[in-house]
Amino acid sequence: MDQLTLHADGISATIVGQGAELVSLRDGDGTELLWQAGPAWRRHSPVLFPIVGRLKGDQLRHSGQTYPMTQHGFARDRRFAWAEQGPTSCTLVLTDDAETRTHYPFAFRLAISYELKPRQLGVTFEIANTGDQPLPASIGAHPAFNWPLLPELPKEAYRLTFADNEPAPIRRLKDGLLLPEPQPTPVEGRTLPLSERLFDDDAVILDKPVSQSVRYAAGHGPAIEMSWQGMNALGIWSKPGGAPFLCIEPWHGIASPVDFDGELTDKPGLMLIEPGARRTLSYRIDLSRDS
Repeated sequence: MDQLTLHADGISATIVGQGAELVSLRDGDGTELLWQAGPAWRRHSPVLFPIVGRLKGDQLRHSGQTYPMTQHGFARDRRFAWAEQGPTSCTLVLTDDAETRTHYPFAFRLAISYELKPRQLGVTFEIANTGDQPLPASIGAHPAFNWPLLPELPKEAYRLTFADNEPAPIRRLKDGLLLPEPQPTPVEGRTLPLSERLFDDDAVILDKPVSQSVRYAAGHGPAIEMSWQGMNALGIWSKPGGAPFLCIEPWHGIASPVDFDGELTDKPGLMLIEPGARRTLSYRIDLSRDS
């Protein structure tokens, strides 16, 4: 089976084996909340592994050798194996093989679990180092939600509300790489007003977020709260030019700085997992409605 739909308390979530990707999330009213991979962007909620963002020259460097590695890594384009399937939960697994080692010369096991509860979808990433050398890795979520969630509302009616004030400067990208200078944050206290112009210069990146949750809503209709554990950065993105989706992306890791082309193990922001060890990270999507 390459597709599984979970059901709980009237909501549903559909996951496919290709990329272990969430491709549908419907609330209790049957409203589709997830972007349906239209012409503006052909993905729904890809998993970013073993890197987040881009490496300089799309080259991974390790022990004096270089390996081709495209933006956000290869997991989103690989078929995962179904390890568990149930009415409200499932687990999919990707392990290294001859193909992955031509891009990423490390042994690993990546397990992604989805669990649907009333008005809540939990997603857990477990990265295990099955090799005999430290495993340098990043992982990130990239769910794209419809923007607007209700077609009759304007995009500008929506805002992101963080759990805490977010006064720190943000980071921006150029050609997928991290610019050296932080920029003033567009977050006003806890609130980020949303507009298409916000993404003229690519993603808004909080590389030191105080909050561990953010709410996406317009004060009317469906509302989404994203929360995360173990992540150290948050990306917020929509494709410039008016694409009708908003990505809210908890990450552990970040794109390479524009001037960094060193060893992967020295890349800022990633994990180094010792042989035999594992790391567990997670995020959760809570669904509600505003009157």
